[in-house]
Amino acid sequence: MNKLKLIHDAVKKFDGALKRCAICPRRCGVDRQGGKRGYCRAPMNPVVYNYIQHHGEEPALSGSKGSGTIFFSYCNMKCAYCQNYQFSQLDNGEKITIERLASIMLDLQRSGCHNINLVSPAHYVPQILMALEIGVGKGLNIPIVYNTSGYDSPDTIKMLDGIIDIYLPDMRYSDNDMAVKYSDAPGYVEYDRSSIEEMYRQVGDLAMDKNGIAVKGLIVRLLVLPNEVSGTKQSLKFIRKRISKNTYLSIMSQYYPTFRTHNFKEISRRIKKSEYNNIVDEAFSLGLNSGWVQEYDEKTDEKFLGTNIEPKIFRRGDI
Repeated sequence: MNKLKLIHDAVKKFDGALKRCAICPRRCGVDRQGGKRGYCRAPMNPVVYNYIQHHGEEPALSGSKGSGTIFFSYCNMKCAYCQNYQFSQLDNGEKITIERLASIMLDLQRSGCHNINLVSPAHYVPQILMALEIGVGKGLNIPIVYNTSGYDSPDTIKMLDGIIDIYLPDMRYSDNDMAVKYSDAPGYVEYDRSSIEEMYRQVGDLAMDKNGIAVKGLIVRLLVLPNEVSGTKQSLKFIRKRISKNTYLSIMSQYYPTFRTHNFKEISRRIKKSEYNNIVDEAFSLGLNSGWVQEYDEKTDEKFLGTNIEPKIFRRGDI
């Protein structure tokens, strides 16, 4: 079955879904079609903060021509340390039509981007599918990347089978108490892990073309938080046991205290080099040898670390 037919079928299945919105784990049940707003605060029409030819993503996504990244406003989590809080929590962005979203995707393809990278898409899945139906019908044919915080409904992810080419989920926590404390995300661990298992079932291990550009597969992002708040070692063990030893990882050192971290002493500092190295060593010890690490420089400006560090290939001698 071709992608356009799959998208068309998914659009039909989601018809009316926002009348009693239950597309993410919150299952608020609000009538977004009628103008009501749930936990995420997102309206019926998509709201986009920015879209760019992004050169700071993982090398397999950014390549030489950039990743066509669309930053959606609002979020179904409330992370105290959110580095994108200006549009995820402070609600900045432009409300656009479905047709305009499709046009943005096509514009990014025309500019040479390797893929369409949907950042924080969980609360806009039906609208994204409607835009994809228009875009693919007009020639959109580059890979679609689902770039998510990991607080997804596995049922929603199942509906994307054959439509999403590359899944790029976070694994923020391995302890639900931490997920509630710092992100107000009850049940995060189960939703995240179940969704990632479904993502892997759909797309498998990362596949790249002869130029090293991702065409299909799973990449898991692991943001290392101070004082083992993220429980990243347990997440790595889950990946090794339940996903694949060939899973591509993006182990990130870019955490810096921002937004509301002043309310939590234990996360109100940068991570230490030893904390980061411990996670990388754990990945190697588990036989997880594929992916990328980030440069660690404790003297580097926080904003630079958060926005401009480019991941590099994952080799033991890199850090």
